[in-house]
Amino acid sequence: MNKKTLLTIIGFVIFGAAGAVFLILGPFARHKNQEQRRTRIIIPQVTGAGPYSSAEEQMAYEESIATKVALDEGDVIISVLTQDFDGDPAEEQVVAFHSLHEMDSPVYVCFIDYDETEKEYRQVWTAPTAATQPGTVSLFTQDLIGDRSLCVILTGMNSQDKHTMTVFRRSAETPFAVIAEIRIDGSIKIQETERSQAYHQGIARDKSFTITANGHDTESANMLDQLEITYTFNPEQERYEQTGITRLPGSQIEQFRLRELLSGEKGVFENFINGLWYYVIPQGTLDMRQYIYFDPGGREIVFFSDETQQVFTWQNSNPTRYGLYISSQNISVTTLRRFLDIELESLDSIRVKVFEDVRLKIAVNAAWDGSYRRASTGTRTAESENTVSPPIDALYDSSLGRLHFFPNGEYELYSGGSGQKGRYVFFRANGQELLELRPEWESSSTPEANGEQSVRMVFRVEHQPVSDGGDKTGPMPEALSLSRVRLSVAGIQDLHEGAIALTRAQE
Repeated sequence: MNKKTLLTIIGFVIFGAAGAVFLILGPFARHKNQEQRRTRIIIPQVTGAGPYSSAEEQMAYEESIATKVALDEGDVIISVLTQDFDGDPAEEQVVAFHSLHEMDSPVYVCFIDYDETEKEYRQVWTAPTAATQPGTVSLFTQDLIGDRSLCVILTGMNSQDKHTMTVFRRSAETPFAVIAEIRIDGSIKIQETERSQAYHQGIARDKSFTITANGHDTESANMLDQLEITYTFNPEQERYEQTGITRLPGSQIEQFRLRELLSGEKGVFENFINGLWYYVIPQGTLDMRQYIYFDPGGREIVFFSDETQQVFTWQNSNPTRYGLYISSQNISVTTLRRFLDIELESLDSIRVKVFEDVRLKIAVNAAWDGSYRRASTGTRTAESENTVSPPIDALYDSSLGRLHFFPNGEYELYSGGSGQKGRYVFFRANGQELLELRPEWESSSTPEANGEQSVRMVFRVEHQPVSDGGDKTGPMPEALSLSRVRLSVAGIQDLHEGAIALTRAQE
């Protein structure tokens, strides 16, 4: 065999081997590329999302918003619901997203279903909603009609800073049909009622929930007067229809101050709610065991009730006709989001409605709705022994340092060249005089990472006699003694720490 024939044979062998490799790996590579395109995850670009305390937490969050098919380029995912809508073995998905290619893009929802013929998931339906601001969106399902079928509900705000609610229900013609779309310059709420045992056991249907929307009364000169509009489901039209209007009179407040607070100018209402707000029970008295602390500077909100404290990151806030709409995220459980609709009730009280958006099945305390009064307003309660004293202007020396109480309800504690600031309130409970200090902190400090920072320091206050017989000047005595206590359902509990002596100092 000559050299030329040998080279020809070797060439055929190499060519054949290359062809075999191509035939084997080519389809696999194409299949792999298709899989990569099909499972592309788009991370939502919502202002304030994150940061995460660990890589595992971030991975869990990304998994919770993973879609079974890729959306179009430029579509940004806001929220994903994965559950069974039709009783078959495969789960379906409802995805809320907005498009970066559209100016003032509405928030869309799409439905992803499993195609038995093609043996793959497909995006089979898309529809716009009334919301346009992604950071305000909450997506959830609920049986509104009472037939145990799930309605898809998306709430949020539009570009006119109005609250919106869009409700979709399964339809015979299309996967979903709109049965309610509400826009209003106030608040929207689903009025849930107790359903029968037969309903819960799957034996019978039950009544539909109504939807109420509160908006501005255009016929009234008082800016705080509202109209409450009721929407009821009409089974014949298969839509929610307006069935009633009720006028709700608001507080009479000096209109110039009112226009200033509700002007919509950035930061005005945030500065107004800055500080500590106590819950007002139905009898009209302050409940010292439950409060909300707003810290717009540190971008945090603290919820405290019955010795349980929850710290939330203040993500976004949008002005409304009556106040502010805030979206927040728990610093310990990032799948727990909380939306607050805050309305001005008077110059020393606000009305708060809280909406939970839980992406994991966690037990949450939803008893935050109601009126709140500023901690240092000096407003007396109906109970003579549960009163809030007016702020003072006094300077004291103590073992902790120099403590200065200011007449605006703030205090400063100077010790060793450093200072601490915060808010204070003197009040009476169970026949005892108490002092509460609510210190401020830096948002970058370590304790908030686990949400366990103590934000409430309560002291029993005792007046001490002055040894030199000096006169007592001002609203507070020359000497005080402070002992740490804890307020709980059981009452005032002594912590048995050493008493702190306060002596009036000269300016």
